Amino acid sequence: MVDDGEWDRRSLLRGAVVAGAAATAPLLGGAATAQAGGGDADALFKAGKFEQAGRAYEEILKKDPKNVHAARRRGYVGLLANQFRDAEKYLTMALRLAPGDKTANQFLGDCYTRQDKFSLAVPCWRAAGEEVYAEWFAAVRGEPYQIHGDIGRMPWRQMDPMPLVEASVNGGPPKRFSFYTRVPWLGMSSKVAEEAGLRPVASQKIEYGGRTVWQYFGVLGSFRLGGIELRNIPVEWSESDTDAPDGPNDGIIGTWVLYHFLTTFDYAGRSLILRRRTPETAGKARADAERAGAEPLPLWLAREHLLHSRGSIAGSGAQVVALDLGGTSEMVASMPGETAKRLRVRTDYDRPLEAFAGGQPVVSHPCYPKEVRLGNATAKDVYCYANNRPPGSPYGFDVLAHFAHSFYKPYNVTLDFTDMNVYIARGKAT
Repeated sequence: MVDDGEWDRRSLLRGAVVAGAAATAPLLGGAATAQAGGGDADALFKAGKFEQAGRAYEEILKKDPKNVHAARRRGYVGLLANQFRDAEKYLTMALRLAPGDKTANQFLGDCYTRQDKFSLAVPCWRAAGEEVYAEWFAAVRGEPYQIHGDIGRMPWRQMDPMPLVEASVNGGPPKRFSFYTRVPWLGMSSKVAEEAGLRPVASQKIEYGGRTVWQYFGVLGSFRLGGIELRNIPVEWSESDTDAPDGPNDGIIGTWVLYHFLTTFDYAGRSLILRRRTPETAGKARADAERAGAEPLPLWLAREHLLHSRGSIAGSGAQVVALDLGGTSEMVASMPGETAKRLRVRTDYDRPLEAFAGGQPVVSHPCYPKEVRLGNATAKDVYCYANNRPPGSPYGFDVLAHFAHSFYKPYNVTLDFTDMNVYIARGKAT
């Protein structure tokens, strides 16, 4: 843990090992601890009332302009909503007050990385003690994530146990890639990396799932998804391949790729749609959603890649929930066991499920909430998990539940990373 109660970056790296198959980031417990001068602002932030919290931190800074915690947290509020100008302003303020603040450096490194300003991000990652990120991004020469083409529409080759699409690596034959918003980078198997002629620019040894694994990081020349080609992309691979349940899986597409586009996960139509992020495409997405009766929901991006919005479980009222799109899961949602008890969700304690999440052991029990809701999208009396993770979140704010793969099957979900909205509508995307 670091000084703002946030989780260590190495936990993220352990949790996002891909090795050619879907992976998850860790769900470690522990909410952020209020520092001096936080008060009600911290309580608002913890409750997911981010705009109100932001204003409260600004009031603190008017009275106490040297309050590092308030400056850092106000910057984090901006970063959650991709409000980069605010994020840079307040995180820079925090670093002027405390140049050695690792958390502020991590946040500012993430802020610059999201904008593809790698040359500015590198010294922040290095100051945060994240040498792997610093070496990796420093090795990317020129403009990263260069987009060629306007739209990529990839039919899914399968729905379960995880959606798969085809993509070309460095102009080679089609490979099978899954996608998952609990993974940051574009990852691939060591075999695909070797075939593509990749060479590591950074590496590290980590413990994952009870074994030691080497992770490698490099830069890929070309990645084609339907009518879209990405060039100059940071990529990850590991030394050992992992087979998906139905056979070999060549890699995984994470949030860093997806947030460069107006991205639609068309579960009902079984396709992944990537469109350039322009005012026109964003306007069309909003209009299509309104015609389909879908209200715009807020979209927040925590740490480098973890998506959140507002939803409810069993009449809880709207609270912050995690959006885990893609990946593999037969469940509709997961929640801490204590949350299931508090909401009186029927839980089957006779049938424990022992597994790993983010490389960490977790025990879950089947549970069946009366309703799971995200905007106008609902699922009733469905199969979910209640796990032994404590309530709260490692990101400083409470997360009610994680909405998983099976929840989205009747719907199409569009992520607008410019206006930071989520649209979820029943049926196929138009």
